[in-house]
Amino acid sequence: MLGLSLGGVLLWLSLGFLLGFWEWPYQLLSELGFELQQRLWPGPTPLGVVLVFGGTVALVGLAWGPLARGRSGGLTPVLAAQQDSDQPALQQVLSLKTQLYRLPLLVLTRLSGGTVGVESPSASLGASFLLACRSRCSPLAALPLPLLLAIGGGAGLGAAFRSPLLGAAYAIEELSREKGLRLVLPTLLLAGTGALVNSQLGQPARLDGLRMDALPLKLWPWVLLLTVLASTLGGLFVRCLIPLSVCLTPWFKRTPWRSSLGIALVLTLVAWLSGGLSLNDGGLLLGPALAGSVTVPSATLIWRWIASLLSIAAGVPGGLMHDTMTLGSLLVGVLQSLPGVAPLPATAIAQLAAVGATALFAGANGTPLFCALFVFTLQGDSALLPVLLLVSAVSTAWVGMWRGPTWNEAQLETAMAHHTR
Repeated sequence: MLGLSLGGVLLWLSLGFLLGFWEWPYQLLSELGFELQQRLWPGPTPLGVVLVFGGTVALVGLAWGPLARGRSGGLTPVLAAQQDSDQPALQQVLSLKTQLYRLPLLVLTRLSGGTVGVESPSASLGASFLLACRSRCSPLAALPLPLLLAIGGGAGLGAAFRSPLLGAAYAIEELSREKGLRLVLPTLLLAGTGALVNSQLGQPARLDGLRMDALPLKLWPWVLLLTVLASTLGGLFVRCLIPLSVCLTPWFKRTPWRSSLGIALVLTLVAWLSGGLSLNDGGLLLGPALAGSVTVPSATLIWRWIASLLSIAAGVPGGLMHDTMTLGSLLVGVLQSLPGVAPLPATAIAQLAAVGATALFAGANGTPLFCALFVFTLQGDSALLPVLLLVSAVSTAWVGMWRGPTWNEAQLETAMAHHTR
């Protein structure tokens, strides 16, 4: 069986190196976005306003026009493969040509400060990369197509964030119906070698690894409060996002360029009011929060909430991973700004920011292991990992009782309904 033989291991390792190099452009584009945000904002500089408005007009117009194949994160076909492996249709949607359609949209996303990250595009690229290799490599052709795509998607994400374990957790919880060694081993091998050669650019929220003490007993009431509040907001985020997307989609399809003007105007206004803090995936806010510094105005939570909903609903190529983690981390600053709340030390703020980020992310995404590991990957505090796993599990269970479908599940349902017609 491929993956359990010496030849299979060497093949996966070799492909992992190629995948890591393939993902370099995404990291460079992400770094470009953060550089522009830091240089042109805070404050409404003329060039910053022009880039946000003009870039958004071009991005949304093209995403719903000639470059529609590159719209959104690109993982829906991978999820659809687990339901129905219609090979001709999947090979068209997940071809490397589609990734070329997505590339100019990613460029415009970074120029305009679209509030999504490279997580979903990186995972989609990993799936497309393995699919392209499949037609030229007979051992890969022996694998079931759904399994192959799940391996590629998980490895793409794991290589992008230099965390093979994160990629494996993503493949297990989100991408694949098949579990076990056939899924986990190739994903770890691909992501492991891909992480060795991938760039470290474009990830300001990725810390070197903090070493904090165990969570003090006196912070547990805060943990409980943040878990309930943040996870509830995560569920509400999806409950707002899905109907917003349903309402806006016909408008985008009928008049893509006119609708792009409306979206661009709102996002530019939000960027102006937030001093640029609503731009990009929130890494410039999430990183300091996970390190113990939440000093931005409380209204930033509102501006980012609006910008994230509109960006994702408009089909900007990306997902809601960093968006929701950033929103959760900002809750600590909001609670600290309330009258009568005693200031917390930096270590406590860092720990609680990680709790808020995990809870809101898990409430929105419904994948407890993956959500906890993602925040742990960014912050790197091993002493807090058991707490994050507990928070993620509680958040997923609580919100799962009333949230309804996740964003990925809603997109998959729409895609499958369109496919059956």
